Amino acid sequence: MTPILSYVVSKWQALSTSDHASVVSINLFVALLCACIVIGHLLEETRWMNESITALFIGLFTGVIILLVSGGKSSHLLLFSEDTFFIYLLPPIIFNAGFQVKKKQFFVNFMTIMMFGAIGTLVSCLIISLGAFQFFKKMDVGSLDIADILAIGAIFAATDSVCTLQILNQDETPLLYSLVFGEGVVNDATSVVLFNAIQSLDLSKVDATVALNFIGSFFYLFSTSTLLGVFVGLLSAYVIKKLYFGRHSTDREVALMILMAYLSYMLAELLDLSGILTVFFCGIVMSHYTWHNVTESSRVTTKHAFATLSFISETFIFVYVGMDALDIEKWSFVSDSPGTSVAVSAILLGLVMVGRAAFVFPLSFISNLAKKSSGEKITFREQVIIWWAGLMRGAVSIALAYHQFTRAGHTQLRGNAMMITSTITVVLLSTMVFGLLTKPLINCLIPQPKHTTSMLSDPGTPKSFSVPLLGSAQDSELDLDSPHVPRPSSIRALLATPTHTVHRYWRKFDDSFMRPMFGGRGFVPFVPGSPTERGRH
Repeated sequence: MTPILSYVVSKWQALSTSDHASVVSINLFVALLCACIVIGHLLEETRWMNESITALFIGLFTGVIILLVSGGKSSHLLLFSEDTFFIYLLPPIIFNAGFQVKKKQFFVNFMTIMMFGAIGTLVSCLIISLGAFQFFKKMDVGSLDIADILAIGAIFAATDSVCTLQILNQDETPLLYSLVFGEGVVNDATSVVLFNAIQSLDLSKVDATVALNFIGSFFYLFSTSTLLGVFVGLLSAYVIKKLYFGRHSTDREVALMILMAYLSYMLAELLDLSGILTVFFCGIVMSHYTWHNVTESSRVTTKHAFATLSFISETFIFVYVGMDALDIEKWSFVSDSPGTSVAVSAILLGLVMVGRAAFVFPLSFISNLAKKSSGEKITFREQVIIWWAGLMRGAVSIALAYHQFTRAGHTQLRGNAMMITSTITVVLLSTMVFGLLTKPLINCLIPQPKHTTSMLSDPGTPKSFSVPLLGSAQDSELDLDSPHVPRPSSIRALLATPTHTVHRYWRKFDDSFMRPMFGGRGFVPFVPGSPTERGRH
């Protein structure tokens, strides 16, 4: 009896110690997040820093302290898991990107954004994969097969839209903000879709059939993921419009929106689709229909709730990446050949720059051919900024690298450790160097006038109330059907004004069918005693 009791007590003590250590780690990590918010706020007006870089520096500083305290054994407070990132941290970031996007600006530049985000990502992935294959086969980087090389292309084709958007100013550079924002989200989704498509391929025998299967798998994932997001968004709008949750409880409206947004992501993962693409388009649809079907208090609550969850997730990721840069376990595998590790990181960073230049400038030229007005065209200086701002790599690249080359954050293979450390190096260098120089580059290439004119924002978007539109008449929904925008009389005229035409027909379809069915702007739920109800009288 005594040995059994001693065993139970020892187990209980070990469990208690483990739980206590977890509680201490979580407390310290939460304190770090608070420090990031405070310090980031104090440095908000600086020319060089932004919240992402601040979080990275705090993570690095914390990692150094933990290394010293632990005697060089560890630099972590918490152990990173790629599942944690994809299931808990990524959905709020991507959903908020879709929910807060100014749809008018996004769809005015939709073709350019899709070319950059989809076609550009494919081009970048191809160039990085081919370059990595040519360079790495001549170097001692461990055992990497074709699937690993293709995965490297997808990993480093994913831009860090989070850090980029914290640097670009929507009021000062609306066109750049719209293009970089839209491309960044579509790019992240395309990179993950590419990564998943690569995982599902049989690469033991590469031929034309495998290539066709890959292309078919890519377009299948892209289209079905988008349709699933639209479906869940419309379902939430229909349910809330028909049941009028606002008559009873704002809490129910907010809870239903949050849960259905998360449901769209988890359904996509359950069906082996792209959760990023699904939750992004679910956010767009919810902001266009569902958000207008709830009461005013629910609108304010949801807008700030989604933004807050996204902000905390972003800060968490960058703090962890800073600490993980000092992970002794991974660096110990490459310590015998530091020159090779530096060379691999330099090659990958160079391939990222070449791969991005290979599509930004050609696709910008093609985009400019379809635009008549010189004010709508992307100038060479703006193309340089778009190329530069998209060179940063971040959380998605880290998560995909962990998914491909580690198990729950650990690795025992030299080649895998080399890829993880190189990914961390590229993320840190690109975020700090390119991120720090982006603001000065914008100020140098596009000097801002002393007085900027602001116009009312898209009323159909849960954003701030005073932001500039991208252009002139074509951005105003009131002017889309005005006589100043001529209807195309030929195929050539249609190609010259595709945005006006597509938007006009979509507005007609939206007004005649979609809004009567799913609500949206113009639909005001009747709530007895509410400010809306009193305002009617």
